[in-house]
Formats: sequence, structure tokens, C-alpha cells
Amino acid sequence: MTRTVVTGAFILLLTVSVGCQNPDRGLGQRLPRRSTPYATSPEPAATEGAVPGDELDLVEQMASHRQAYRRSLESLIGHYAGVGNNQKLNWAREELWALDRIPQYRYIVDAQVLGPELKATTRIPAADELYEEAKNIQRQAEPLPVLKDEELLRVALDKYSQLIRQYPTSDKIDDAAYRMASMHEYFKDYTIALKYYQRAYQWDAETPYPARFKAASILDKKLRRRAEALELYQEAVIREAQYDEWKMFAEDRIEKLSRSDGGGM
Repeated sequence: MTRTVVTGAFILLLTVSVGCQNPDRGLGQRLPRRSTPYATSPEPAATEGAVPGDELDLVEQMASHRQAYRRSLESLIGHYAGVGNNQKLNWAREELWALDRIPQYRYIVDAQVLGPELKATTRIPAADELYEEAKNIQRQAEPLPVLKDEELLRVALDKYSQLIRQYPTSDKIDDAAYRMASMHEYFKDYTIALKYYQRAYQWDAETPYPARFKAASILDKKLRRRAEALELYQEAVIREAQYDEWKMFAEDRIEKLSRSDGGGM
């Protein structure tokens, strides 16, 4: 008995230790529950050749199976309701209810597969409408700085993602990327947040957001990639100098990182 308890405790500690090494919790990549207002059933976010073919095939196959499973349960519910079998009707409804509460993930990360070569250049009315819709959902999800509806945040993420995939030349793709980055940062998906902040200034070098400062801060404080952070801080104080508070913070970090190897700073 003692050995079992000790072994179990060791496994738990090992699991926690390994988990702590992963900078992404993945909470921002979860699909919103279907019961969430405005929620849809997003397709895998990928473009041909953007990810390895075997991964894309597997993700698409899995998404298809998800949908087929749901349709089968809905058909069972309809059948048992029609024949008046209340016992089995309740079983099928309970299984569908449970299905909606199982975490489901979007395995393709747009910012990783849509490279830095995109350019936010064109005003596209349909993209503008989608962007405003996503912003409205995000505002509803964040009525107060400390109060957030995480399911609605995921719906907003889906809308921004849809904009980037459907309108890759829109002048709103950098705006969408920046907002997605901030939400992934809230969810503690730090490498994903970093990539979206990078895409914001890569897709629009004059993006009206402190995207370089934010990316440098994640590299510095969350990922401990201090050499990269130092270089990006230095770029940010030149390219985003209008953000006084961020500029002061960056200059302080540049001074500290420049006179050390960055360890423990």
C-alpha cells in the first residue's frame, strides 16, 4: 500500500514537472461549445501545403468523424423520440450532452502555417464586417478587465481566424492577429501568442499596435529566450517609440540584458 502511494505521488510530481515545461496550455485552441452564443463548427484551419500532408489528412479525418458522431447521435435521438422509447432517448441525449462537454481542439494553428509573407494591404468590406463581428463578440466576452467569458473568447478567436484564412490580403489581418495574440496570452498559450504578435508586425510593418514590445516581453519573461528578446526590444524602441510606457520598460530591459548573459534577469 505504501509503495503504491509513493509511486502514485512520484508519477503525479513527474507529470506536473513535465507539464510545467510546456509554455502552452492549449486553452485558446479549444473549440467553443456548441451551446455558446455565436458558436459554429469550424473546419480545420489550414491551406494546401501549409502543414505536412499526413497531419492535415489526420486532422480533417478527425473533424469528419466528430461531425459524423454527432449526426449519428442526433439521428438516434430523433428515432427514439419518434417511436416513444423514452429510456433510450434519455441515453442518447445524455451522450450528446457529454459530447458537448469534452474538450475538442483546433490542431492547426493559423499563425504557424500562414507565414510572414502575407501583407495587410487591401480594404475588403466583407473582411471588415467579419472583423467588427469578432470585435463585438470579444467586447461581450470582456465586460471588465478581470471578468472574461472564456467560451465567448474562443468564439471571437474563431471569427478572427476565419477572417485571416478567408481574406489573407485584407488590411485587417494584422489587427486580427494582434487581438488573437492577446487572447492566447490570456489563455497562457505563450508560444502561440508570440507567433501571432510576430505575424501582426510581419503582415503590416506599420501596424498600429505595440506588437514588437509584446512579442519581446513574451520571449523575455515567459519563454526565457533572452537573446531574441534583446534584439526585438531594440527594434521595438525604434519602430514603436510612440508607446512611451512600453518604451521605458524596453529600455530598462535592454540595459539589464545587455550587461548580463540574461540568466535570471
